[in-house]
Amino acid sequence: MEDKKFLIKPEDIKDLVKMEGYCYVSDKITVEGMKIGFMYREKPFDKEDTGWRFLSGTETEEYLDDTTNIMILAVNTVANYDKAIIPYLKSKIGTEWERVDDKFIELKD
Repeated sequence: MEDKKFLIKPEDIKDLVKMEGYCYVSDKITVEGMKIGFMYREKPFDKEDTGWRFLSGTETEEYLDDTTNIMILAVNTVANYDKAIIPYLKSKIGTEWERVDDKFIELKD
């Protein structure tokens, strides 16, 4: 696997949220610098998984099928990339959010 150039260096990560555990995040956010455009919380795989999945919203199915395009990171790290997610992190499992302009709108079935 090639080394990724993350936009935020580990030493520059600030403590923004107290949520313990990991999440999945697209390289479109952590490497390319795009804002989070779509996020959802699914049933966690294990007790360390928060269930959060963060995407730019521009990923194709082919892009997501390539597991090298997704990272497992602490939720706090992702919050450092896009602070706008912080108010939504306590959302229940099964919720989905899409960015519209500068705010997130909950998607309903």
